[in-house]
Amino acid sequence: MSSSHPVAALCQMTATPDKEANFATGARLVEEAQAAGASMVFLPEGFDYIGSNLKQTLQLSETLSGETITRYSELARKLGVWLSLGGFHERGENWETKKRIYNSHIILNDQGDIVSVYRKGHLFDVELAEKGVSLKESSFTNPGTTLVPPVQTPIGKVGLAVCYDLRFPEHSLALLKHGAEILTYPSAFTVATGIAHWEVLLRARAVETQCYVLAAAQVGPHHPKRSSYGHALAVDPWGAVLSDLGPADSGLALVEVDLQKLRDTRRDMPVQQHRREAEYYRSLDAD
Repeated sequence: MSSSHPVAALCQMTATPDKEANFATGARLVEEAQAAGASMVFLPEGFDYIGSNLKQTLQLSETLSGETITRYSELARKLGVWLSLGGFHERGENWETKKRIYNSHIILNDQGDIVSVYRKGHLFDVELAEKGVSLKESSFTNPGTTLVPPVQTPIGKVGLAVCYDLRFPEHSLALLKHGAEILTYPSAFTVATGIAHWEVLLRARAVETQCYVLAAAQVGPHHPKRSSYGHALAVDPWGAVLSDLGPADSGLALVEVDLQKLRDTRRDMPVQQHRREAEYYRSLDAD
């Protein structure tokens, strides 16, 4: 792309328990994005792998200094691009005895350095029998306890989240309050919840914060027990969909990030200045 605005790349892929195959796909997408002019590339939740059972999910996990992040760090440095690696299965202290890991969103700069780590706070514990959805993320994942400040990147200030965080507007509004211009939701949405809620939630987060929203996605069958919705999506600060990768097996979407458009949107409709937070949290029972 030839533009005066920085370019972000959204990736869509189908991760499996095969970490080597997943890295080959991720690296190919990053290389294609860099060749197309992207300065920052976004990979989805579970880019490292999606396990077929609890034991495998735990055993395949790594620390931040393990092989997977090291390889992506080398790739970022070689290509001179920033990477959003959202939904990494991170081993924490005593992970083996506690049988818990973290779902971590990692930002690497163009030198391959880790500049931010956000550990997913909202865990997906949902049982929708009529929809065929049954996942209990808390059975193997520790919740993160804090948000992290938005990260200054070549495309703007990026606020970090992961998948299910999308359903909690307080999260996005807190990131906005700390300067976010882009919100990112790397995801592995189920098919049933994706059909019902994916686009409307992403557009809502963009409209209420007047941020760009970038959501890389998993797609298709990971193993016989689990499939993801796909439709990696980019939304502008007015809520318009800029790109939708649909149900493609894997792919790449390039998005120009025009921060002047963001500033104009916030100037013309100054909803942030109109917020009345003291009123929202005042007790409704007060006399």
